[in-house]
Amino acid sequence: MRQNTYETNVIQVVPEELKASQAKYMAGVYGWMALALLVTGLVAYLVAGNELLITSMISNKPLFYGLIIAEFGLVIWLSARITKMSSALSILLFMGYAILNGLTLSLIFLIYTFSSIASTFFITAGTFAVMSVYGYVTKSDLTKIGKILIMLLVGLIIASVVNLFLKSPLVYWITTYVGVAVFVGLIAYDTQKIKNYFLEVGGQESLLGRIAIMGALTLYLDFINLFLFLLRLFGGGKK
Repeated sequence: MRQNTYETNVIQVVPEELKASQAKYMAGVYGWMALALLVTGLVAYLVAGNELLITSMISNKPLFYGLIIAEFGLVIWLSARITKMSSALSILLFMGYAILNGLTLSLIFLIYTFSSIASTFFITAGTFAVMSVYGYVTKSDLTKIGKILIMLLVGLIIASVVNLFLKSPLVYWITTYVGVAVFVGLIAYDTQKIKNYFLEVGGQESLLGRIAIMGALTLYLDFINLFLFLLRLFGGGKK
């Protein structure tokens, strides 16, 4: 679902001379995240409208599971190697991941109505904006809360995998509500962590570009996962 790629500790005070640089860094994080969401949404919409492509994905299970494996492999590799690759390569891999995610997410258009997908997207965007702003401006240290959320996320993943076999409606709805709560909280935690990480690298321009991509990937994953859990609640199924 997501990768916890780096850790920071507490609220850090940014010297006045570095605030403009930090603001530029955070603008880069949000900019790359927004671009990746746009790419994912566009790919998902176009693939869903192409009968040949969507049929191939549904009927060819090795292809579909191959895409899923490629997604996980790419995000893990990108997370592990981000500081050792060029900014251009990190951007290319991030956009490649966004495209792969768009391919697999195209299937939601077969399950839910377009209007419910659109409305859920805007609900997600509004929630993300509020929680990310909170994470950015709060003076409270969210580290302890973040660690609890990550433990809950591990439990959520395990429960979701187990329920693939149990197929329990109760577990499905429990994981849905827990998933929403976890990712709402993680948005604030990750925003604060990404903001603070600016000082962890000492404002080094050589690293900031790549770290901005990593931050964008983290928030992108939070957004996508929150969207999918909210879609369970607000998505209108096709008849």
